[in-house]
Amino acid sequence: MEIAASLGRLTLYRIQVLGRSGIFIFSAIVQAFFPPFRLSRLVKEIEFIGSKSFLIVFVTALFTGMVLGLQGYYSLTQFGAEAALGVMVALSIIRELGPVLCALMVSGRAGSAITAELGIMKITDQFPALEMMAVDPLKYVVSPKVLAGIISLPLLTAFFDLIGIAGGYLVGVKLLGVSEGAYIGKLAAAVTFRDIYGGIIKSLCFGLLITWIATFTGYTAEATTEGVSRATTHTVVLASLSILIVDYILTSLLL
Repeated sequence: MEIAASLGRLTLYRIQVLGRSGIFIFSAIVQAFFPPFRLSRLVKEIEFIGSKSFLIVFVTALFTGMVLGLQGYYSLTQFGAEAALGVMVALSIIRELGPVLCALMVSGRAGSAITAELGIMKITDQFPALEMMAVDPLKYVVSPKVLAGIISLPLLTAFFDLIGIAGGYLVGVKLLGVSEGAYIGKLAAAVTFRDIYGGIIKSLCFGLLITWIATFTGYTAEATTEGVSRATTHTVVLASLSILIVDYILTSLLL
């Protein structure tokens, strides 16, 4: 009976946390559409989440495309279908690898930093200080981060897709000798708008998911250095797992 009671308490606690986080993100999004509008805060967050993630996204996309080109070439040559290399690389990246890997990189770099930032603000009592100055911490701190994540992830994903396809081109065409016309021509014929908007929808959801988890975990972290450390680790783990789970759900719905 004690085991069942403990399991019940844990389940109720998780449901409570989920409800609190839902109210938290809903309030943050709603607050973003009411004045005063702080565009400078939004631009700053877009720079932090988007612009400063370009390097890690570029490197990840380039080598992902190169590995796909290399592995795909040696797999397709067994069936005499190496001309379809561009199709395989493009569809793999646009549909799945682009949104997922880009989101994982951003969650590791920006998500952890957002949680640490909010946790430090909580330790140093900056949230009560903002409230004393009649500034809503949710609107001033959280809302710009959530909007920046939603805006930045699709742009980073598009960048990832282009670099990944270019990486496959470098290996397949320049290194292994696949026909340039076959690589680009079959790619252009096979990729449809449905493939592209599927990746965009995924990236929008991942951007919301990363900033939701990062801001809520940081906002509710224990006001200690150990609490902030645990919250940062929790953000990376939970965001990464959530991205993979949501990716499966979205893929099953979009197919």
